[in-house]
Amino acid sequence: MPRHIPQIAFLLALVPVLAACGDGKDDGRIVASGHVEATEVRISTKVGGTLLSRPVDEGDPVKVGTEIARIDTVDLDLALRAAEAERSQADADYRLKKSGYRPEDVAEAEARVAQAEADLDAAQKDLDRMEALLATGSGTPKSRDDALARRDVAKASLAAAREQLRKMRAGFRPEEIDAAKARLAAAEARIAQLRQNVRDASIVSPTNGIVTSKIAEPGELLAPGAPIVVITDLADAWLNVYVGEPSLGKIRLGQEAEVRTDGGETRKGHVTFIASQAEFTPKNVQTEDERVKLVYKVKIGLENADGLFKPGMPATATLEPVADGATAEAAR
Repeated sequence: MPRHIPQIAFLLALVPVLAACGDGKDDGRIVASGHVEATEVRISTKVGGTLLSRPVDEGDPVKVGTEIARIDTVDLDLALRAAEAERSQADADYRLKKSGYRPEDVAEAEARVAQAEADLDAAQKDLDRMEALLATGSGTPKSRDDALARRDVAKASLAAAREQLRKMRAGFRPEEIDAAKARLAAAEARIAQLRQNVRDASIVSPTNGIVTSKIAEPGELLAPGAPIVVITDLADAWLNVYVGEPSLGKIRLGQEAEVRTDGGETRKGHVTFIASQAEFTPKNVQTEDERVKLVYKVKIGLENADGLFKPGMPATATLEPVADGATAEAAR
């Protein structure tokens, strides 16, 4: 075998590696390979509970508002009924505090005042008689002292009855009314929260896309924040490629690129991001020798309305170098 044949074979093997690394071809174009990515949304539950249903499966297309899953609301419904009962009690207490005492209660307090006045008048008359008898020598000091004690008790009872009547006529204090109003507001807020939880038990898609992963199955007990499915928005797809520093100055934001799949289909794309810092080439992009090189990440936005590009799909981008060759502005 001629000695130059192994050298020729080595050079032929090196050609695709250089192309994948982002070095330009002989015609000056920049060619770089990478993998497609797309926006992924993890749909999670805001409320905990048993997953009652999940009507979508992997591969199903969904639109904004499509029901993704439903959480069992039995416990929420019971809590809502209890909160509504507490609200009714708080509302009754607030209305009672605000309207004050009933006229019947005030009339009863007035009657107690009249009774206390009559008791005081009788006690005073007994005291006067006991003092008169004691002055003539017919009474005893003890009888007079007992009458005096009864008069003082009657006087205190009258003062208490009058104070109670004054309070009932004045009604409840403003602080008591404010406290009752606050309890009513807290009960209403709790009801609003539970009703929102019931609405959140029906989980809908916030975006258009394809269900690419199912995480939870019906019957599982989920905690708040637990993921259920992953939806991928294929319309928002891009290609991540890595280029060496010599090629970086020939790329601009917004620059057009031609992206080709391994199946030979092509689409137009535009540069949407140029890294400002170098990094080591990802292991899934280059050979073992090329992985030790420093490269710059470049994102190429794809026209993917038909869903041609899928996440993880390998593809190759070809870019025409800019004319002036100045350093590209890094996108932050």
